[in-house]
Amino acid sequence: MTVREKLGRDSPLGLQPGDPIGLLGPQEWMAAPETQAVIRALGADGAHVRFVGGCVRDSVLKRPIKDIDIATPDPPERVLALLDDHGIHAIPTGIDHGTVTAVIGKAHFEITTLRRDVESFGRHARIEYTDDWRVDASRRDFTMNALSADPQGRIYDPFDGLADLGAGRVRFVGDPFQRIEEDALRLLRFFRFHAHYGRRTNMDDRALVACRKMAHKLNTLSGERVAGELLRLLLAYDPASVLLTMYGLGILAYLLPDAKNFGRLRVLSWLESRGLARDEVQPDAIRRLAAMLTTDQAGAEAAGERLKLSGSQTKRLAAMAAPRVAMGPDLDAAVLRRALRRLGGDEVRDLTLLAWAERRSLNARLSAAETKGWVAALDTARDWVPVDLPVKGRDIMALGVGHGPEIGRLLAGIEAWWEECDYRPDRAACLAELGRMVKASSA
Repeated sequence: MTVREKLGRDSPLGLQPGDPIGLLGPQEWMAAPETQAVIRALGADGAHVRFVGGCVRDSVLKRPIKDIDIATPDPPERVLALLDDHGIHAIPTGIDHGTVTAVIGKAHFEITTLRRDVESFGRHARIEYTDDWRVDASRRDFTMNALSADPQGRIYDPFDGLADLGAGRVRFVGDPFQRIEEDALRLLRFFRFHAHYGRRTNMDDRALVACRKMAHKLNTLSGERVAGELLRLLLAYDPASVLLTMYGLGILAYLLPDAKNFGRLRVLSWLESRGLARDEVQPDAIRRLAAMLTTDQAGAEAAGERLKLSGSQTKRLAAMAAPRVAMGPDLDAAVLRRALRRLGGDEVRDLTLLAWAERRSLNARLSAAETKGWVAALDTARDWVPVDLPVKGRDIMALGVGHGPEIGRLLAGIEAWWEECDYRPDRAACLAELGRMVKASSA
């Protein structure tokens, strides 16, 4: 029995199913001229429209609003006509499934017609339109995502999503087994939402049983869909706790069998989010993924392929899995500068943070001197200005050396000398040293 049903039966308020149960405070996003323009257009024929999903959920929690989704009983063809009548640009982004996107300047609004699933095909379903708000809400994955609010801010909560949101409990709408059977991605969404909205000690037992027993269905998902959920999970405040639960249930074995270093992930997440106050160090999903993996370059590349990461993301993941320089708090300054020139500031920062997190995961009480050393390495990476060898191959040719491997050998030699001198010699000094090297090689 939902809260509303209890109130309707036992309370003098006499709330009935379908009545609003709460009220949002004033919301800037609701009062914005663009939002008001879309609402006026959609309501022009008297239709009752509501904001749905994440914008309502996050407004209740006073979190930033990312996307504004709206539902209406009008069919998509009518939605397009209403928007056009009011001079609002509309894109039929998913018109076969009842979705239209309204665009006003930089503001985008996804507008979906109320619908019911007639037949499910995993990610997609055969639908039919409806005017029943509860039926439409029953399609949502979790109770907190089934919340809706009308333009006056009145909250509708058909499945006790407010209670679950307040308790930090992620609960499926309906039977967890059936909802995961409809779309296996909901299994990953359960853990992603728990990482961002749940409390560690308040995981829904029925959902956990369903996730454990149906984990094999993850093999049916594309890498892109898995990555979408996993990378967003990794950006949570404390992703390690949820991922450790997934590991214990045998779920991670279907996704990333080499994901086992939860201690390093936990410390890295703390450094990125709370331990360091540095603009250049922000929560980073790829770096956190690398922190969790216990593998080599080939294993990291395989993980990147499994998740269909971009080429640059996979290259970065592999570089962190197989560091070309062993970072430490007492690394010689000249060695650090050589690493910065060869790897770049971003890679050195990644390697420093991972090495620091590994060290701190094994010894939570690091000395002040060691901590100062790690911070100094980050300072050097932040302030590094790339430098280029002041001479080129054409300078060697100007000294009388013809085309061929000798030019490459001399370039490598002058660069090694320049690095040993800590990049201090200027062009004139490098040319002088080149002259000595050419003379020596021809003697």
